[in-house]
Amino acid sequence: MTKSGPLLTSLDDRVEIAPGVRMARLGLGTYKSAEGPDVEGEVSYGLHLGYRHIDTAALYGNERGVGRALRASDVSRDDVTVATKVWNSDQGYVSTLKAFAASLERLGLDYVDVYLIHWPIPGLMRETWRAMEEIHESGRARAIGVCNFLVHQLEELRAFANVGPAIDQVEHHVRLQQPDLRDYCVEHGITLQAWAPIMRGRVGEIGEIAEIASRHGKTPAQVSLRWILQHGVTAIPKSVHHERVAENAGVFDFELSPEEMAALDGLDRGDRIGGHPDQFAMMGT
Repeated sequence: MTKSGPLLTSLDDRVEIAPGVRMARLGLGTYKSAEGPDVEGEVSYGLHLGYRHIDTAALYGNERGVGRALRASDVSRDDVTVATKVWNSDQGYVSTLKAFAASLERLGLDYVDVYLIHWPIPGLMRETWRAMEEIHESGRARAIGVCNFLVHQLEELRAFANVGPAIDQVEHHVRLQQPDLRDYCVEHGITLQAWAPIMRGRVGEIGEIAEIASRHGKTPAQVSLRWILQHGVTAIPKSVHHERVAENAGVFDFELSPEEMAALDGLDRGDRIGGHPDQFAMMGT
C-alpha cells in the first residue's frame, strides 16, 4: 500500500508517481484495440465515464486513434494522464529518441505524461534509459518508467539511473501476485501497475472469486480489480466493449474485508499469461 493509502472513491482517485504528476489509480488499457473506430470508441467512452488515465504503446498501432479521441473529447488535456511505450526493436539511445518523436507525432500531442520501456532488453538498458532521461529533462515526458521489470532488472537500472523509474507496469493478478516485486516497489517509491489484471477475463473461472463477487453483488472482474486497488497497486484493464469498460469502472462502491483480501492473496500460483521478463527478449524483438 502506498504511504498515504488508497482513497478508492472514484475513477479520479490518483497517486503521485513523480513530483507534480498525479495518475489515476484505475486507467484504461488499449492493448489489441484496433486503430480507428475501435480504439477511438473505447477511449471516448472511457473519458465520458470518468477514466482519466489512457495507456497505449507504439506496438499497439493505435496511437493516432488515441490522440484523435483525446482531441475530440471535452475533457481537458491537463486532466488526463497519457502513457505510451518504446518497443523492443527501437531501444538504444538514438532509436529511442526517434521512436518517442514518432509516438508524439502519431498521438498529435506536445508531451506525454508517462513514457515507458516496454520490456527489458539485455545490453540496451543503459543507453535506452539515457534517452528516456533526456526526454524527461526536455519536459516532453512528465514521468518515465518501465514495464515488465523484475527486481533484479530494477536493481540494474537504479544502479546507473539519475532519474529512477516512476512506474513498473507488469502482469499482475490473483494468480501472479509477485509480492517480492510489490514490496520492492513500495520500498523504492515505484508505482506498480497491473496489466492483465483480470487475466483477460479468466478470473470468472476461479470459484473463490465468484463466491466473493456473489456476496457483494459484483462480478469477478470487479472483485479482482478491487483487490488490486486495495493493495495499493494501480491497474489498466482493457476492453473494446462499452459494457466491460463500464463494468471495470464499477469498483468504487464496495470494499473487500480483510478476510476476503486474505482469501484472494491465497490464490497465487505464479501463473503467467504473457512472457517471462527474463526470457521474452530471447524470443526476438
